This record gives sequence, structure tokens and C-alpha cells, in this order.
Amino acid sequence: MGDQENENLELTSLEARVDELIRTVENLASENRALKSQHATLASERALLIEKTEMARTRVEAMIARLKAMESRS
Repeated sequence: MGDQENENLELTSLEARVDELIRTVENLASENRALKSQHATLASERALLIEKTEMARTRVEAMIARLKAMESRS
């Protein structure tokens, strides 16, 4: 093989590796976007659950206060 053929093989190999890296970067970018979207959804769901938990806690505390008031009247 001549030097020109070796250079062509090396260049072809390098092109293949660059193409593979480009595909990897594109896949990672896509996965990153999906994960960010999932994170936003989960954060929103978490906030809603925290709000519901606080509402339930408030209602339970109010019920306990009413029961204690009823108990002290008896």
C-alpha cells in the first residue's frame, strides 16, 4: 500500500469516528431534552402533591381542634 492509500484509510476511519461522535452528541442532546421535560413534569406533580398534603394537614388539624373543643365543652 502506498502512502496515499494509508492516508485515505486513516481519513475514512477518522470520518467514521466523527460521524459516530456526531450521532452520539445528537442522541445525548435528545435524551437531555427528554429528561428536562420529565424533570419539569415531575417537579410540577411534586408541587401539586405538596399543596394537597398541606390542604389535608390543615383540614385534619381543624378537625382535631373542633374535636378538642367539643371534648372540653362536655
